[in-house]
Order: sequence, then C-alpha cells, then structure tokens
Amino acid sequence: MANQTISVHRKKYAVGLFWQPVVAGNGGGRAYARRLAHGVDGHYSLYIEYNFMIGLSSRRVGHKGGMPSAAAEVVDALSEHSSFLAVFAVDQGFYMVAVRNGIILIDRIYENEADARAEYSRMSEMPDWGAFIAPGAWGMPRAVERDLDEVITGHSHAVLRSISMMRSIIISAILVLLFVMAMVMLYRDSVVKSVSEHNEISQIDPEKVAEYRRQIEEKNKELDEQFQIEKKLPPEPIVPPYELLPDVAARADICYRAIGFLMQPISGWTQTTAKCDEKYATVQIRRTYGTIGDFYLIATELMPGAFVQELSEDLLSVRAALPKIETRPSQDERDTDTIVRDVMTAFQSIDTNVDIQTVVDTVTNGVETKNFDVVEIAASSKLTPMQFMQIFDDFGGVYMTSCDWNASNRTWNYEVIIYAK
Repeated sequence: MANQTISVHRKKYAVGLFWQPVVAGNGGGRAYARRLAHGVDGHYSLYIEYNFMIGLSSRRVGHKGGMPSAAAEVVDALSEHSSFLAVFAVDQGFYMVAVRNGIILIDRIYENEADARAEYSRMSEMPDWGAFIAPGAWGMPRAVERDLDEVITGHSHAVLRSISMMRSIIISAILVLLFVMAMVMLYRDSVVKSVSEHNEISQIDPEKVAEYRRQIEEKNKELDEQFQIEKKLPPEPIVPPYELLPDVAARADICYRAIGFLMQPISGWTQTTAKCDEKYATVQIRRTYGTIGDFYLIATELMPGAFVQELSEDLLSVRAALPKIETRPSQDERDTDTIVRDVMTAFQSIDTNVDIQTVVDTVTNGVETKNFDVVEIAASSKLTPMQFMQIFDDFGGVYMTSCDWNASNRTWNYEVIIYAK
C-alpha cells in the first residue's frame, strides 16, 4: 500500500484519511471512530477528531499517533471559505483537498497529473464553491495558484490517535494491581489481628453470641427503615426552558450548513424541500432521469454519514444528525404582551408578514408542574437563517424550532418561539 504522508517544512503530515461527520449521540470521538472503523475497514487503527468530523487512517500507509492531518491544516488556513476545491503540486504528485460546507470530501494524493486534473474538472462543475486553487499550468478558470508550504503553518492541534484502548487498559490494570499490593502490605497486620480476634470470639459462650447476633439484626432493621425514608428524596427542581436554550446564531448557522450539505446537486435527481428541526436536517429528493444506483454512488462521496430512506422508487429522504450546541440562559424580562408587540414592530419595520400566537408550555418533574408562556412565530422569507434570526437579536429566550427550504420558490419558512417571563 502506497505511503500516504507528505513533508512540509521538514514535518510529516498524514493524507488520504477517510472523513465522516460526527453523528450526535455517538458516545465520544474514540467510540464513534471504533464503530465506524469496524463498519468500513478493519485495517483502520488511527483516528483524528476535527471540526465535528472523524478521520480514519491506518499505520499501513505510514501514519502514526501524534501525526497531524494536512487536510485539517488546509481547512484552518482557508477558514474564510466554507467550501473550496484545492490542488497543490507536491513531491509525490498532486494533493487535492475538497471541502463542502465545512465537511472534508476529498483528502487524497494523485500520482498521475491526468487523474488529478480530471477529478478537479469533475468536482469544479458543482456550484457554489467559495474558492478554487490549482496549478497555474492547468489554466483553470477562477483558480489561483498556491504553494502548500505557504498554506500549512504547523499550528494545528488536530493529530492522529490510536482507536484501540488496549494500551490504556493494560496501564490501568498495572496501576490497579500495584494499588492492591500496596493496600495488602499496609493492612496486613490489621487482617492478621482480625483473624485472631475471630478465633477468640469462637470461644465465647454460645448464648452471648446469639444475643450479639440478635442485636446486630435489630440494628440492621433500623438502618433499613432509615434508608427507605432517605430514599424518598425530593425531585429535582424544575429548570425553566429559557435557561437551557442553544445560542441563536450558532443554531441558525448549523441548520444552514446542514441543509447546504444535503442540497448538493446530483445528476438525475432534484432536491425539492429541506428541513432543519431540533435534531436532524432532512431533504427530500425526487428522481428525474437518474438511477438509484447512481444516487448512492454519488451521495456516498458528497454526503458521507447521511442516512437515506427510500420513500418510493422516485422519492428519497436523506437525513443528517446535527451536532450539539452550547446553551445559555435568557436575561430578557419581557412579558407575553410586550414580546408580541415588539415582534410585530420588528417585522413591520422590514415589511414582512408574520403569524404570531401565544401558547403555554407545561413542564413537570413528576411531582410539581409549572406553566411557561410562549410566543410562537411563523414567517416566510428570502433571508437565510443567519440573516432572519438577526431580527431577534434584542430578544432573550429565543429558539428556532425549525426552518424549511422550498427549492421551487426559493423561500425559507421559519418557526420560532420566545419564552416570556
């Protein structure tokens, strides 16, 4: 198997990794990498966790723990572009990095220039690339030429780690064994003394032993009764929902990126609608003239990690899990009437229709129940999620429950809630 490393500034970098987005609720980077490796290729023994992605690699191609990823460094260097297609001339041939909506699609060395140029041409036909980088001799339109040693700085902290935890388990076992031996040595005299006292007790009058046991049983019953009382602890207090809402801007950005990730053009298939809800981004794709086999072949490369459901022979649903977002409490003290009035004012100022209604959200911990007033907002707009949610910059307790993209009329439909106090 060919060596998959390149040298930049006398430092070795790993290339040719198998990249996949991290699925929410995966149980941790190493656990997800282990499951992913078992499902793809048992030879994968190393992984890297970077920007909601997992990259798998193998020691067979010259990779080792602690080695940085070239693709991760390139993404960091070109962070102003969420999508870009780049090819760099290196000693081994041509190194290609393709990133779509923040997801690494291609991280590969091409030894043959014709193969690299053909793949670049095929990928460049996709719309909405933020930047193109290619050798100047290729004469590619809109492409600029960059040297890899100018792009890679060596400052990335994303490095390969071992998927297996065997080494850690062995070290932990040794430490536990040493701890047990130390405890045995420390308490050896106490154990010997205890055995000696037990032998003395065996020589005590049987009636006294029986009385001693009876007292112990009574004491145990008292402890059991006390424990049953202590078990009836009060329930956890109810936390108001507006104290645990995700950051508004981050939520809008992730939904926009997730929908863009699923709305990539596939020949013979047309994306009709897309939706981002609380946990997933989902898109419906209708067949025009393509085949299901071609769809899976292309989608596997363009949308790695996505889940495909065949609704019919001409209609597919593709779903991607959303990463978790940091939550923050609301400091807004407005009541329901004030929120309704201020929201209506905000939408009238941009001449946009809005549907507003008030509801009650009931929360319980099994014993206590609390009601929270909620303002529900529904609107259609040409604004992207990030732009639309800026309307609510002056509000607290805001959560975008969903946003839908209609490809036919190129309109976004938003549902937003605001908790009142």
